[in-house]
Amino acid sequence: MTGIGTQADTTAQADLREMVRDIVNRHAPPERVRECDIANMFDLALYRALGEAGLIGLDAQVGSTHGADPRNQIVVLEELAAGPTSMAVCLVVQYMGVGLLSEYGTDNQRRDVLAPLLDGRERVAFALTEPDGGTDVARVMRTRARRVEGGRWILDGAKTWISGPKNATNLIVLARTSVSETSTIDGITMFVVPTDATGITIRELDTFAIHSLDTCEIIFDGVELDESSVLGQADRGFRQVLGTLNGERLNAAAAALGIARGALEAAVDYGRQRQVFGRPVGSFQAGQHRLVDGAIQIEAARALMLQAADATASGARADILSAMAKVAASDAAVAVTDAGMRLMGGSGFSKEYPMERLFRDARLYTFAPLTNEMLRNHIGEKYLGLPRSF
Repeated sequence: MTGIGTQADTTAQADLREMVRDIVNRHAPPERVRECDIANMFDLALYRALGEAGLIGLDAQVGSTHGADPRNQIVVLEELAAGPTSMAVCLVVQYMGVGLLSEYGTDNQRRDVLAPLLDGRERVAFALTEPDGGTDVARVMRTRARRVEGGRWILDGAKTWISGPKNATNLIVLARTSVSETSTIDGITMFVVPTDATGITIRELDTFAIHSLDTCEIIFDGVELDESSVLGQADRGFRQVLGTLNGERLNAAAAALGIARGALEAAVDYGRQRQVFGRPVGSFQAGQHRLVDGAIQIEAARALMLQAADATASGARADILSAMAKVAASDAAVAVTDAGMRLMGGSGFSKEYPMERLFRDARLYTFAPLTNEMLRNHIGEKYLGLPRSF
């Protein structure tokens, strides 16, 4: 089962996959993942090992305007999500940070923020969602940055449901800097903000899942920023972020696919070993069919994901394929973890097994980084040519 769905790997991708598996086996075996999940603890040793192996930077370089090859990112994310899922979620954010800093960062930002990110010495968090806005955050954004004398900025507002800011070194924050007469997505600027800046308060939220990565609310109260804090072009930050959403959806698909695959492997293992009525529980048709259906969903999602990754790497438009892959992979993760829980019965409820954690963690990707409902709206309009539904 460990080779499921990986036959399409190139030699380089197969080697990369084996590298990630080796690091996970050494630094994050099941008992360590369980320990971190129960303690709500980030696995810093695993993160540093990934950084030292070059798996955060991959082929991205400080002096380049391009991030890492998406076909390599999805390999790393799938392997992590099948085990230490929270670390995969962390790397989805880091890969987004790498892309934004590579494409829009100044020389100083690349030296001071991107370089330590690439080798795993530091982390970033991406702060977009607000208490009153998720999908429609541009329209309702209340976080503001205003210019003051000397070219400085003052940042005020609040962000919520932000992954990993508690121990990150820097935040990438989107704030409204002007009022646009033409579009709500204009007049928003990206800033690189140190988490230890005066006026920042970070409060961790108590969440249902992804326990090994903090999810937080962030308050900005008169935070002073230099002009050098602007990432990219002032008033164009939201449009710049839109260019990265294809990659974020693709990476979310890889993480969801990893959860689904990890759950399928755990369920099949249990189904082979657990005896009921004198035979393996996996031999009963009802449970077996659910797992087969899950395997089919996984392979269908993988095919979409690989098409999207190839298109993205070639520079072709891939937003529809990435949206389809994310929906298909997250639906597969929900279906397979449900099937696994049913097959395992009471054992699925036990923290001794990974199924209950995977069941919880899978739900993240039904609504992040964009809800599956909104992605279906996008596919309906842009792929099927139907009237806009929202």
